[in-house]
Amino acid sequence: MTVKQIRAFLAVAQSLSFAVACERLHLSQSALSLTIKALEDGLGGRLFSRTTRNVALTPEGESLLPLARRLIADWDNAEDEMRQRFTLQRGRVTLAAMPSFAGNLLPPILKIFRARYPKVNVTVNDVINEQVLEMVRDRHVELGVAFEPTQSSSLEFTPLYMDRFVAVVPSDSPLAERDEIDWKTLLEQPFITLQRPSTVRVMLEEHLQARQMKLPVEFESHQLATVGRMVASGLGVSAVPALCVEQMRELGACCITLSDPVIERAIGVLTKPGHELSAAAQALFDILKDEVRL
Repeated sequence: MTVKQIRAFLAVAQSLSFAVACERLHLSQSALSLTIKALEDGLGGRLFSRTTRNVALTPEGESLLPLARRLIADWDNAEDEMRQRFTLQRGRVTLAAMPSFAGNLLPPILKIFRARYPKVNVTVNDVINEQVLEMVRDRHVELGVAFEPTQSSSLEFTPLYMDRFVAVVPSDSPLAERDEIDWKTLLEQPFITLQRPSTVRVMLEEHLQARQMKLPVEFESHQLATVGRMVASGLGVSAVPALCVEQMRELGACCITLSDPVIERAIGVLTKPGHELSAAAQALFDILKDEVRL
């Protein structure tokens, strides 16, 4: 059965008149008769008893009528839902973002998205950089926001901006009075950092190792917020992506420009090649590209 055939059947069954059904469907008498005949041939028997004066449903036609009504109602509902999704009147988008982005730059982006598309729901997975890549690769989410991955990641990367690492020191430290600090001076202090396999931790170690420098790690944590509180409490110093500056200040720590060496890396949107985004995901992707500025 096709939707066209079921609609034709309903039009005749409800009016018990081929002439009325033709007007309702904007079909010729011959076209409607052929459609009904094709439906009857496909099902294996007559659905209507026809004479020159009247049309009546056969017992099989009577049985089909409530089923046909439900089928068309379901079809129309599905059609309406898909139309609303394509026009962003409803829908859902799933996103994975590393905590430093999810807790700082993402909320104002989502506020813009919600203002434009109030009926579209957004699910945010606040996970470490490595899990962002994994969730995009396994198609658990449509979009990811993370550091630029290696070429072997097999993911498509659209850069948003370059993020530079800054020093984080206690607000009452003599270092807090400086406008800029170099890595050698910073590493003379006890160092607080994220635990492996955090990309932030690995990135810092790789850049410093290339310059024969090593992190004097004394405290580790899974969360940047905990790192910030430890620094604010005077337990040591740290280095975090610049997008975390406001968060570190709110926690009571002070952020300083960090140089010699300058450590920076692109942050952008990750998608899986060969898989088209939903209308909702594409809309969020476009807002990310337009609004993220540092």
